[in-house]
Amino acid sequence: MVNTLRHDDANAAEFRDGLVETLLEKKMITSPLVERAFRTVPRHLFVAEGTPLDVTYSVDNSVAIKRGPDGVIISSTSAAYIQARMIEQAELAEGMSVLEIGSGGYNAALLAEVVGPEGRVVSVDIDPEVTDRARELLDATGYGNRVTVVQADAENPLPGLDEPFDAILVTVGAWDLAPAWLEHLSANGRIVVPLRMNGITRAIAFRRQGDHLVSTSAEVAGFVPMQGAGAYDERVFLLPDRNGHHVKLRFEGEVPQDMSLLDGVLATERTEVWSGVTIKHGVSFADLHLWFAAFLPGFCKLAVDEGTDMAAERKGWFPFGVVRGGSFAYLAVRPVPEGGGVEFGARAYGVHGEDAAAAMVEQIQAWDRQGRDREPVFAYWPEGSRRPEFGNSTAVLVKTHGLATISWSPTADAADDQGALHNPER
Repeated sequence: MVNTLRHDDANAAEFRDGLVETLLEKKMITSPLVERAFRTVPRHLFVAEGTPLDVTYSVDNSVAIKRGPDGVIISSTSAAYIQARMIEQAELAEGMSVLEIGSGGYNAALLAEVVGPEGRVVSVDIDPEVTDRARELLDATGYGNRVTVVQADAENPLPGLDEPFDAILVTVGAWDLAPAWLEHLSANGRIVVPLRMNGITRAIAFRRQGDHLVSTSAEVAGFVPMQGAGAYDERVFLLPDRNGHHVKLRFEGEVPQDMSLLDGVLATERTEVWSGVTIKHGVSFADLHLWFAAFLPGFCKLAVDEGTDMAAERKGWFPFGVVRGGSFAYLAVRPVPEGGGVEFGARAYGVHGEDAAAAMVEQIQAWDRQGRDREPVFAYWPEGSRRPEFGNSTAVLVKTHGLATISWSPTADAADDQGALHNPER
């Protein structure tokens, strides 16, 4: 349904310009074409009616479009910062053609502004309610004749789109790259996709290199998961505590054998192991999470009910864990003296909790030695591509239609490594 809310134009424009200035200051927008698009398209006319302007035009707020029966968001207008970064990652120019997978209207309007009147934008979504809404909003805001909206499962080739696209932007969390996407991508095109890698997502810009794809940039991001044939569900295990509350262990990769060994684990005494690795306040360590997903067998993400002991200490831990037999550990931090930041470590439950914590700490130390302050290189190897032997600094994630690799090698990309280290997801 069209958003009929009409804020005062000058007021909305003021908020919009403020958003753009912040995106420019933080270098999330770096090109004049993207700046112009964000200054032009009225984001407030694409979000849910009644959404306050300060929420609509904030840098890092996504806004729900549709929720499932359980209340979980299944479609949203993404946060402005990641929309800006993904459009910049695609390296678009006027006159280019763009395929957007995952519709909503606003991002497609931005793309139409960037590629201009001579460009081509096609936006696809599996949900007819979402595509109907997108068409209506694009028509209402003057972009209906510049964006073609298609209702289809983009996991399959899209009929009638014979000309390849210069860029493809996937705006939903994807566990794999569908072969159909690569069929629609031109030889020199870029595909930007929020790729889920063992529970950790990066919005990665890929270009072709021979028979495979290599990353040109990557951004930390979170997206609603893909629906349809490309969906991939987590497996969730509940650990009850003595009061009937639960700790949830969420696995996207391989699940350790015999999870029943964890029965009653929360009743055991908690143990701790510390790494000696520190970080200053305000410095991102998102690549440590990616390192865990790549190299830590038994890696999982955690969620906890209010009322559990873990919830009470929430400020000192992060939702990343590891299972070892009948024990599990999770990432934790503690202050270092004189306000110099925090030290990484692991807290654990179970008879062999110290071993589980030590396994996590070992990877914290490995990241500190080999991955910290190095930009990882991502590659994707479709089925049928010629795959080399991968080196010890490369993690290999097995997907449905190919392999994804993550390399922290300082001197070679993923295609040049020797040796092998595999961490299959299936």
